[in-house]
Amino acid sequence: MTATLSRPPRPRGTDRTGDAGPAVTFAARAARAALKPAALAASLAPLAFGLWAAFHDQIGRDPARALERMTGDWSIEFLCLTLAVTPVRRLTAWHWLVRLRRMLGLFSCFYGTIHFLTYLTFDRFSWIDFPNGLLSGAAAVDFIRSTGADIVARPFLAIGFAGLLVMMPLAITSTPGMIRRLGGRRWRRLHRLVYVVAVAGLLHHWWPLADRFRLDTYGTLVGTSLAFRLYWTRVRSRPAAPV
Repeated sequence: MTATLSRPPRPRGTDRTGDAGPAVTFAARAARAALKPAALAASLAPLAFGLWAAFHDQIGRDPARALERMTGDWSIEFLCLTLAVTPVRRLTAWHWLVRLRRMLGLFSCFYGTIHFLTYLTFDRFSWIDFPNGLLSGAAAVDFIRSTGADIVARPFLAIGFAGLLVMMPLAITSTPGMIRRLGGRRWRRLHRLVYVVAVAGLLHHWWPLADRFRLDTYGTLVGTSLAFRLYWTRVRSRPAAPV
């Protein structure tokens, strides 16, 4: 009596060679192609909603102040999403998330820049008198001097401005070309400053609050991401056990 070996079933969506069938391959390619456009549309949705709400008087009595606050929140939220990519990818093996990390980081910088420009427009520019004309050199000097004095006088503004300045080179060097120019090691070392930006963003967000330094959702996400980073750094630096 001869024994018969049962052949293991083929994975669903593969042919007899084990390769993915054309339908599955096409669906995977279509999903990869749609991933970034969908993420781009979702990332722009908060700005579209904020502008619509501001023009239709749907965000309170002071739309400028509300838009300034919302853009700051969006910047921190996108920064938290950027920091969460690596821990989530390592824990779930969802490697496709890496394709979104650069976009999320750039949108954090984008909304942070709009947040700062909103402050310049509605908190500084609209409250300064320009006796020598709006386009004069004296007007530019007065504007810069007044803005600088306001930033220095209020610590949470100084911290937020410093975080934005640190974020700028990270955004500029996020392209594949800049990674090649800097080299992988120097590029990674530079982009570790994202945690400095995150801490500055949290301090900028917490400082004006009555319950200063509260542990809210932003602090939890940033702290968890930083803890994972420190843990994996410690694991990699640990010497291998002798065989």
